[in-house]
Amino acid sequence: MSPTALPAAGPEHGYVTFLGAGPGDPGLLTLRAVEALSNADVLVAEHEVLDVIRTHARQSVSVVQTDADHSSVSPPGTGTPQLTVVDGTSTTAAVPAAARDAAHLVMEAARGGRRVVRAVSGDPGLDTYAAEEMLACAAAGVPFEVVPGVAAAVGVPAYAGVPLRDAQGADVRFVDARTASDRCWTEVGASDGTVVVSTTLDSVAAAAGELVSAGRKPDTPLSVTVAGTTTRQRTWTATLGTIAQTLKQAKVLPSPDGGRPVIAVVGERSAAARRDQLSWFESKPLFGWKVLVPRTKEQAVSLSDQLRSYGAVPHEVPTIAVEPPRTPQQMERAVKGLVTGRYEWIAFTSVNAVKAVREKFEEYGLDARAFAGIKVAAVGEQTAKALVAFGVKPDLVPSGEQSAAGLLEDWPPYDPVFDPIDRVFLPRADIATETLVAGLIELGWEVDDVTAYRTVRASPPPAETREAIKGGGFDAVLFTSSSTVRNLVGIAGKPHNVTVIACIGPATAKTAEEHGLRVDVMAPEPSVLKLAEALADFGLKRRAAALEAGDPVTRPSERRPGARRRRTTT
Repeated sequence: MSPTALPAAGPEHGYVTFLGAGPGDPGLLTLRAVEALSNADVLVAEHEVLDVIRTHARQSVSVVQTDADHSSVSPPGTGTPQLTVVDGTSTTAAVPAAARDAAHLVMEAARGGRRVVRAVSGDPGLDTYAAEEMLACAAAGVPFEVVPGVAAAVGVPAYAGVPLRDAQGADVRFVDARTASDRCWTEVGASDGTVVVSTTLDSVAAAAGELVSAGRKPDTPLSVTVAGTTTRQRTWTATLGTIAQTLKQAKVLPSPDGGRPVIAVVGERSAAARRDQLSWFESKPLFGWKVLVPRTKEQAVSLSDQLRSYGAVPHEVPTIAVEPPRTPQQMERAVKGLVTGRYEWIAFTSVNAVKAVREKFEEYGLDARAFAGIKVAAVGEQTAKALVAFGVKPDLVPSGEQSAAGLLEDWPPYDPVFDPIDRVFLPRADIATETLVAGLIELGWEVDDVTAYRTVRASPPPAETREAIKGGGFDAVLFTSSSTVRNLVGIAGKPHNVTVIACIGPATAKTAEEHGLRVDVMAPEPSVLKLAEALADFGLKRRAAALEAGDPVTRPSERRPGARRRRTTT
C-alpha cells in the first residue's frame, strides 16, 4: 500500500489535496494526481488547469472555477485571483467573488466531509498562493496533502529540447522575472551557469537586458518557449542581444497576446545547433496540425488518440448520427432468438452494431453469458475490441482485409454434419451493402439480416468550424468512408484547397475526387490506424523536404492560399 494512500475525509472538515497539474500536457499528471482526481468531490482550479484535469475526475464532480470572468483576472503573480463558484451546493455561492479569497473558497468546498482537489499549474510549491491556502487550512483544522507536479521551469525546457544540465555540469538558477530583485539579477548575471527565466512574451527582451546589464555577454544563447508542452508550443532561439529583433522579425511582437507566460533558458545548452538535434517534441511529424476527424463520436476516440501521439490537434466533427431503428420488433425477435438457440453465428460488422445489441441486452436484463454456445464474428480489430469490452471474445476476425469481403474469405461454409443450426444473425445499419448477406447465402447459410440501427446525417457543426473547413483553417481532413465525404461536404461544405485530404481506401478516394477534392494521402490498407500512420508519414516527408530546401517548417494551413500540390499516395 502506498504511504500516501488516500485517508478518510473528516465528517466535518473534509480533506483538501493541493495538486500540481504540470505545465499543460495532460500526460504529465502523476499517477498519484490521477488517483486523487478520481476520488474528488469538488475541483478548484483556473480555467486552463481544469482543461488538463477534469477528464480524470468523476462525472458528478462539482467545479469551482477561480477565473470564470477572464476579463477581470489579475496577471500571474499579482493581486488576488478572481473567484466564481460553479458548485451549486456551496453555502457561499451567492456571495460576490471579490468578498472571498481562494483559501476560504477551498475550505468552504471541503465542508461536509467532501474531498477537494485544489489544482494549480506546475507544482504547488512554486505557486504564488498555494502556501497561503495551506496555512489557512492548517489554521482552520482542515486536513490536507500535497501532490507535486512537473514545474513549468523544468518541464517546458525538456519539451523544447533544452537540457538544463549535462556531463560537464553547471549551476542552474531559476528566476521569476516578475518578482526578481536587483540583487537577484546581479547574482545570476555574475554566474556562468544556466538561467531559467519565467516571464511573459513582451517582457523577454527586458529580462535579457537585465542579464546583460548584470554582466552576461550579449552573445549568450537564449531560447524562448511559449505554450510549452502543448501542441501550441513554439520556441525561438537567439542571443541575449538579438532576442528582441528575432521576435519582431518573426512577427511575434508586438501582439495583444504579449502577456502570455514563457520560459526562457539562457546558456550554451539552449544554442540553436543543439536544439536542431534535441527538439523531439516540435519535430513530431504532425506537430501543431489541426486535423479534422469527421466520424461518429464513439468511433473517433482511438483515431484522435493516435493523431495526438504524432503531435496533431484532432478536431472531432460528427458527420453521422446513429439512431434506433424505426420499428424495434425485428431486433427484439432476433435478440430473443439468440437466447432460445435460433442461431449458430452472430456477425458484427461495426462498433455501432455491438453497441445496439448490447443496449438491447441491457434492456432485457441480459449480459455476455447469453452468447454461450453461439459463434461470434467481428469484421475487424475495432469491432473485436468493442466485443471484448462487452465480455465476448470473437471466434472469427478476418486474417486479411478487415471488411465484409475479408470476413467472407475466412467464413466456413455450412456443414450439416458439424453445424446443428444453419442460421446467422446479422445486426447492422440500415444502409449497409448486401455483400456479406449474398456471400453467406452462397456458403449455404440462412441469414436474418436485421436493422440494428439507422445512420442519418448529423447536424451541421458550429459556424466557426464550417468557416475553418471552407477557409483553410484545418491542416488535414481524414475520410474513413465514402459517406463521411458526402456528409461532411453536405453539412459543412468542401474543405479548402490547402487542406491535406487523406482517405482510407480507393473507394473513399474516388468519392472525394467526385466532390472536387484532391487526394494527397491514401492508407496502404483499410484501417483507421494505418490512415493516421500514412498522414504522419506524409507530414514527416513534407517536413524533411522543407528542411532540405532551407525553408521554414510550416503547416499546410500556413501556406499561401491557392497553392496546390501534386497528389501523393503513401
